[in-house]
Amino acid sequence: MVATRPAERTAGPQDTPASPAEERRPGRWRSRLPAAASVTAGTVMLGAHGAYYGNWIVDDAAITFSYARSFAEGLGPVVQPGTAPVEGFSNVTWTLLLALARLAGLFDHGTILGVPDYVLLPKVLALVLCAGTLTACHAALARVLVRPWLGTLAVGGLLAVTPSFVIWVVSGLENALYGLLVTTLAVLVFRAVLGDAVLRWRLAVGAGLLAALAALTRPEGLIYGGVYPIVVLGMVLRSPRRHVSAGLRHVAASSAAFVAAAGAYFLWRRFTFGEWLSAPSIAKSQGLPYPTDLSKAGQLVAYAGAPAVLLACVLVGMLLAQPPWWRRGLLALLVPLGLALVAFTVLEDDWMGHLRFATPIWILGALTAVLAAAEALRRTRGRARAIAVTGLVVGLFASGSSFAVAAYDFRRAPTLSACHIADRYGRVFNGYADVLGLDHGSLLLPDLGGTSMTSRLRLIDMAGLTDIRMAHLIRNEDHAGTRRYVFDDLRPTFVHTRLPWTRDENLTDDPRFTRDYVRIFAEPGHPWPDGDWVRRTAVPDEETLQRLRAYAQATAGPAGDYAHAPTRACGDTLSVGSTPQPEPAATSGR
Repeated sequence: MVATRPAERTAGPQDTPASPAEERRPGRWRSRLPAAASVTAGTVMLGAHGAYYGNWIVDDAAITFSYARSFAEGLGPVVQPGTAPVEGFSNVTWTLLLALARLAGLFDHGTILGVPDYVLLPKVLALVLCAGTLTACHAALARVLVRPWLGTLAVGGLLAVTPSFVIWVVSGLENALYGLLVTTLAVLVFRAVLGDAVLRWRLAVGAGLLAALAALTRPEGLIYGGVYPIVVLGMVLRSPRRHVSAGLRHVAASSAAFVAAAGAYFLWRRFTFGEWLSAPSIAKSQGLPYPTDLSKAGQLVAYAGAPAVLLACVLVGMLLAQPPWWRRGLLALLVPLGLALVAFTVLEDDWMGHLRFATPIWILGALTAVLAAAEALRRTRGRARAIAVTGLVVGLFASGSSFAVAAYDFRRAPTLSACHIADRYGRVFNGYADVLGLDHGSLLLPDLGGTSMTSRLRLIDMAGLTDIRMAHLIRNEDHAGTRRYVFDDLRPTFVHTRLPWTRDENLTDDPRFTRDYVRIFAEPGHPWPDGDWVRRTAVPDEETLQRLRAYAQATAGPAGDYAHAPTRACGDTLSVGSTPQPEPAATSGR
């Protein structure tokens, strides 16, 4: 995959110098075979790593699943039938993609090849999107390298050994789609710069639309609306006035496409929900960045390993000091990578761990590192090349060792599983309602994903992700208002308490809580007041309360044993109204 300089020749205004990769490229059919093989191999490596985590789907992904179900059933943007419309999702494109899959009968219907489709479809779809990402990387590498398939294989290998990337790609969330959109945008600009085709209307509009799609996939995707303008302005500001004028017109066109596409959704949101931001964005209270946020970049260094990051920086620095023929492309590629780093540092820390917001950084970083390493190896000979190869091996070995530990630890105790929540809170509380003979009821709790897929109770989101009033109360830190809303207005039938949620809002310290509720199950090993509670007026007598507590011990205890099988599935379907199986762990699929 060695990069070489192009043959020197004079280029006219529309005459683009051919790279050596183009000059020595074999016939089209012969070049496509190794390209397809390298993309396939990279995807297989990603799939093999993803399979290590079994049937695990993170609970937040199940919130998207519930909205996809509602959209497919024609109910609109509701987390449950009959509830008020609330934008409890912030990944619009991914939600709609899953809704289409459900309409096609591929999702939320049963099993595919014996695997629940709520597990299989999101993971397979993510791998297809990853194959698209590797294809985009190959398109960039083919513009520079003589053997781009080796570079594609290297990028795939780097991503496949990075737990942060693989974990969130197979989590059921939108990371794979987000990574593909950002990578495609970066590669289009990279190739256009090398081909002297930046000032093309189709590219300008396409870049704006891709950035808008990224913004509708992740809220921080708005930042990629700056990729094309930054690249163009950086190129034309030192050019003749006529080029500056043309550049400004193309920047305006790209910005208009971005604003029109993203703005149309913002207007729909305002018209439909009366808000400019989604409920999760309001509840999470993303504030303005501070200079100290830049230190968060250290999390990336610590995760990837200082030797590997230092080596990558040295290689890129060498290219900037002694520029290769494709220096302009390198600078263009560093623009989206830099914006991805900025987005990562300004976002609030994520409780889910393993750098969930770093997906574009891993892709663009791997692509840049492979290009830099190929150029460095081309420039060196003999002992210098041996030293460079040794440095690469040492850096990769150090990172690989820490990655192996991270992957093992995550498999043993992954971030909160949708199946655990579906069983423990959705199905168990359905059973509580059945014991009490309740046709209707409500449940206040902080974990809504799996619960929303299985519960027949009206859910009240303690975290405010699907309750707009709760979201505003949390953002404003109005703890007294939260307690009034819960105990005076909502008056839930059931409450699940767990630190830190109840501590932050002081719910269990309110005298109305112990006055109106009685505990039916205490979480083993958890401090007071963690557990399940029922409204006293919902229990007709002491005998029923004892039956309810006995049922809770028989069902909530086993369902709550998360450490027993954290990567299991939870039945063929996640159906509303289902109750616990006699042995929940028996249905697990590892």
